[in-house]
Amino acid sequence: MLLVLWVIATVTFVLMNLVPGGPFASEKPLPEAIKRNIEARYRLNDPFWKRYIDYMGNILRWDLGPSFKYEGRTVNDIINSGFPVSAVLGVTSVALALLLGIPAGILAALKQNKWPDTLAMLAATIGVSVPSFIMATFLMYIFAYKLRWLPAALWGRPSQVILPALALAGFPAAFFARLTRASMLEVLGEDFIRTAYAKGLSTPAVIARHALKCALIPVFSYLGPLLAQIMTGSFVIEKIFAIPGLGQHYVTSIYNRDYTVILGVTVFYSILLVTLNFLVDLGYVLLDPRIKLAEPSS
Repeated sequence: MLLVLWVIATVTFVLMNLVPGGPFASEKPLPEAIKRNIEARYRLNDPFWKRYIDYMGNILRWDLGPSFKYEGRTVNDIINSGFPVSAVLGVTSVALALLLGIPAGILAALKQNKWPDTLAMLAATIGVSVPSFIMATFLMYIFAYKLRWLPAALWGRPSQVILPALALAGFPAAFFARLTRASMLEVLGEDFIRTAYAKGLSTPAVIARHALKCALIPVFSYLGPLLAQIMTGSFVIEKIFAIPGLGQHYVTSIYNRDYTVILGVTVFYSILLVTLNFLVDLGYVLLDPRIKLAEPSS
């Protein structure tokens, strides 16, 4: 994990320094004296190797530096203010995706080649194919503009979470449905499932006690990267719904060439992704009794 994080931080730092221009470049050039003063203030005139060592040391102290474009704000402040918003939206979206996708996949597997299977897979195909910003526009038009049931944008009230969460949940819900169906069909053909039926267990009991845990392993594998991706902010959805999350800051920092924000958010996202993947690996033991953690050799 530490090696992966070091590689990501190093590659991102190098790429940021290779990009032409700078955070203080503008259509109207600054006087040379002012430019030198700004670079000295942020230590941009130091040699590359020194800036790299200083930045790695700051990461170890979790000091991601000041923002070049937001006066008086640090990257830590931006992450602390934006991440909770993105996390609430992300967790809500993933919860909706699980509640919609897993039951649809189970139903499709139990009714293979029948109309519930066809309907569920048709909905899953649409969910995978339609981009989230198209889904967001459609939901805003129906529920905010036509029916006026929900607010169209902004953040702060529970009702303002519903539309962006549904827009974000479309693709993962469809993907969960397809994963669950394929995995459930494979598990239902195993010998231990036939043994469970032979013992007289009902279909709901077989699904709940024996099949579901094994069938959810592919879903669980996808859950780690998905949580990290959504919790750090869906750039497009946050922009459409005017949500003050971390994704919007990330996009703005690219436009502004705010290198410290780009680096900080990338490192933060990488830490979250690697940690969640590690927790997913540990969680396999709880889902499948055939998988065990390796014991140290004596």
